[in-house]
Amino acid sequence: MRLPFAFVLSTVMIDAMGIGLVMPIMPQLIVEVQGGTLANAAIWGGILSTAFAAMQFVFGPILGNLSDAYGRRVVLLVSLFVMALDYVVMAIAGSIWLLLIGRIVGGITAATHSTAAAFMADVSKPHEKAANFGLLGAAFGVGFVLGPVMGGLLSGYGTRAPFWAAAALSALIFGVGLLVMPETVSDKTRRSFSLRRANPVNSLRAIAALPGIRPMLWVYFLYSVSIYVYPAIWSYFTTERFGWSPQMIGLSLGVYGIGMAAVQGGLIRPAARYLGERMTIIWGMVFEIISFALLAFLTNGMIALLLIPITALGAVITPALQAMMSRATPDSQQGELQGVLAALSALSMVISPLLMTSVFAQFIRPDTAIYLPGAPFLLALVLMLGGFFLFWRSRPVVA
Repeated sequence: MRLPFAFVLSTVMIDAMGIGLVMPIMPQLIVEVQGGTLANAAIWGGILSTAFAAMQFVFGPILGNLSDAYGRRVVLLVSLFVMALDYVVMAIAGSIWLLLIGRIVGGITAATHSTAAAFMADVSKPHEKAANFGLLGAAFGVGFVLGPVMGGLLSGYGTRAPFWAAAALSALIFGVGLLVMPETVSDKTRRSFSLRRANPVNSLRAIAALPGIRPMLWVYFLYSVSIYVYPAIWSYFTTERFGWSPQMIGLSLGVYGIGMAAVQGGLIRPAARYLGERMTIIWGMVFEIISFALLAFLTNGMIALLLIPITALGAVITPALQAMMSRATPDSQQGELQGVLAALSALSMVISPLLMTSVFAQFIRPDTAIYLPGAPFLLALVLMLGGFFLFWRSRPVVA
């Protein structure tokens, strides 16, 4: 299973790159094709991010349900093939509308996180799930490193160079998957596909009906909306507050990705063992709350860089929550569960960019009553506190 593991983790890495790749170059790319000010670029950036996330919201449950019916292999391979083509389109896009279409298609092809997580659930014993979901998070972190770093470094060759590199990498991983990826859905666990059930709302209802899952879904959603403040406004925030270049933005995001990968790939296992998943989640939220409070008022870019390792400690939350919910879900619904979680994450990516970029734009306008580029982090703090108290009051999920 080593080669299939590597392929699935690589696929998640590519999904993460689709988010992080455009962050360092997005302000300059939008101004290049659209013109206008940084504030206007931030608004368009929010629209592009929202389009990407909206497709993940719609197609996350669909791909998860398709993988329950037809297998993980075909869903992952087809998505990778189309993703490679989409990066080529993004590389040649000359208008904001073609960029928008590219992000829509990219959101569909990157909605395979649910399928990858379902594969992990298929091959993991109950006590291994938190650690293996952590590996997915680590792969996401590596992609989050490679995407921004690639975007920042290759920006010296033009704003389109990162897309050509990502297209080549997607094609390469697709070729590897053709050779090594087995099918893990058996006739015993296969479930017939229903388009009605694959609807995000109906999938959510089916999973929320399982004992103890509903409050965990709310916690996951509130956490996701708050944490997406980083991809939503980091490039614009650091440009405005610290005057960072695309290369510096890419470096900072790379540092965060390394920290997140280290936490989810290494720290989650001992944390879950010694603290338990519940206390791991609680402490992760505490670290996020502290980070948001500090970032809201920071004016020193070096301190922001030094704060990144503390921020990355909150990355233990996602795999611990996934493991708690996965153990309480039947084997035949693992793809559906992961599709629902992917849809909630995507819905957060719909809401958060529009919300956070609007708040950011409002608080940096020349006529604003209060100049505070870090205002979105205060909003994220409030949402995280809501998730924290809801989780604190909830009962532990029991398989």
